[in-house]
Amino acid sequence: MRSEHTIDGVDGTPLHAWLYPAAEATGPAPAVVMAHGIGGVKSAGLAPFAERFAAAGYTCVVFDYRHWGASGGTPRELLSIRAQLADYRTVLAWTRDRAEVDPARLFVWGTSFAGMHVLELAASEHGLAGAVAQCPLVDGLAGVLNVPPARGLRLMRQALTDRAGALRGRDPVYLPLIVEPGEFGVIATDDAMLGLRRLSPTDGTPWPNRITARSLLDVTFSRPARRAPRARCPLLLVVAEHDTMAPTRPAVRAAARAPHGELYRSRGGHYDVYAGGTDHEQVLAVELAFLDRRSGRGRLGGC
Repeated sequence: MRSEHTIDGVDGTPLHAWLYPAAEATGPAPAVVMAHGIGGVKSAGLAPFAERFAAAGYTCVVFDYRHWGASGGTPRELLSIRAQLADYRTVLAWTRDRAEVDPARLFVWGTSFAGMHVLELAASEHGLAGAVAQCPLVDGLAGVLNVPPARGLRLMRQALTDRAGALRGRDPVYLPLIVEPGEFGVIATDDAMLGLRRLSPTDGTPWPNRITARSLLDVTFSRPARRAPRARCPLLLVVAEHDTMAPTRPAVRAAARAPHGELYRSRGGHYDVYAGGTDHEQVLAVELAFLDRRSGRGRLGGC
């Protein structure tokens, strides 16, 4: 049964986390630190993954970034790549120090936009046994260029207006995050509303469908796919065959360029890796097989 924890962030901002204990563990167990993508909170579709990993013998720690979900931080719904990477590292350190965790078998896992963080951590964080990025965005510029030009320009204008306002102490400008195709917002793909329905929390957790406009500037200039050749640990990328949100070519190339890279092409679109999706069960099987190999629980040991 999961427990709730508050972890002190690097600037004192409280980070809220769920801890799922490893089933039938008789000693320190391998562990997976998990977080969501752009605008996501831990209640939005991450529990099925953590529950399955925990049932297979992995301690799982699932957390909300600062400014999001049950974690602290103002303004709300602000995406900062620097801050989110710091939060990952804080939670990794907290997990590594727990008595029920084997620090030599510690993994990082991220979905969608968190693929950015996973690649960066794989390249820069010492002591990871492996990293998993599913339906990942690994190149911010490619993601921005994937947006129709007219909408992209309008989004950038809003982002620059918000950034200028922040420098003057004004309240944030918010953008709708997930909208119907043809409406104005950050994510307006044909399957966007399917994703909203599939990931909407069922436990009553508030999930504002918005993001501060200035956050998009951070996305544009982050290109961790270029760091793939420097990955220190085994890296699994689960890339959807028909992803209309996260460009797939940079992710496929990152898997090929990583020294210990692995690639699984999941069936369906961006949201089909989640519970209710056409490839959810197979994705879970592939990810668990990777964790088992790289933790020494399978036929092949970790690197």
